[in-house]
Amino acid sequence: MPAHWPGFFLVVALLLLVDLLLLQRPGRPVSARVAWLWTAVLALLAGSYALWIASTAGRQPAIEFATGYLIEGSLSVDNLFVFLLLFRALRLEAEQQRRVLAWGVLGAIVLRGALILAGTALLVRFQWVQYAFGAILAFAATRLLFYRPGVAPVRGPVLWIQNCCLNYGVDARLAFRSLLLVIAAIEATDLIFALDSIPAVLAVTRNSWIAFTSNIFAILGLRSLYFALSSMLERFHLLHYGLACILAFVAFKMLAARWVAIPALWSLGVVAGILAVFTVLSGVISGPSNYRKGAH
Repeated sequence: MPAHWPGFFLVVALLLLVDLLLLQRPGRPVSARVAWLWTAVLALLAGSYALWIASTAGRQPAIEFATGYLIEGSLSVDNLFVFLLLFRALRLEAEQQRRVLAWGVLGAIVLRGALILAGTALLVRFQWVQYAFGAILAFAATRLLFYRPGVAPVRGPVLWIQNCCLNYGVDARLAFRSLLLVIAAIEATDLIFALDSIPAVLAVTRNSWIAFTSNIFAILGLRSLYFALSSMLERFHLLHYGLACILAFVAFKMLAARWVAIPALWSLGVVAGILAVFTVLSGVISGPSNYRKGAH
């Protein structure tokens, strides 16, 4: 796989360029139709890449890629809730949101790559790290079960970041024209979520290339998905229960790997099934009022 890295990074650079041209037009609001279209294109490209992996490396790596992509994509939706809370608290305009998310995606690519390489190296060298990662995932699953609507699921660090930004208020937006403070908040938030998502992906595959590419394809669609869902994120008020189930499943898979071998295809089916069930339930069951009001 390493032989394909230059080509992959070239494709990522081209996709980022197209993303900027579509979603970064100064003075013009982001069209929800364009955002949905670009999100669908990126999802189709991810599916095509999975098929290419299947034809060149085999069915197993392709299934692992698809599972990792679904896990990271679903956790990214939860990440979008935090972004939405931050942007609402800071009263950022659409143009500022576009700039922050553009830099946030670039930073996330570098961050995830470093964490995945470090995580796979640790898993190869120290077997006990597998159980540490499993414990982290079990804790994350428990935390999401007590996630309150309208509140960032990672309380301490995220609230500290929000308070720091709020203390600057409007003056900060004038003094920091490049929005460095807000970008730092987004990157710190992504780091917090990466502590959940990276072990989750490494529970599915130990192949650093598969883990990295599945994460990157999910992150590439993060910005367009935000603009596509920004007006309807509150409708997914039950998704965190589904994410808790997914994290609990991958935690079990990692902790019990010595005694129970769960096939990759089963993992893909479980993750896809959980996402489908809780997405449908979110549409059927009305959300709490504090979600609809955007309280936090």
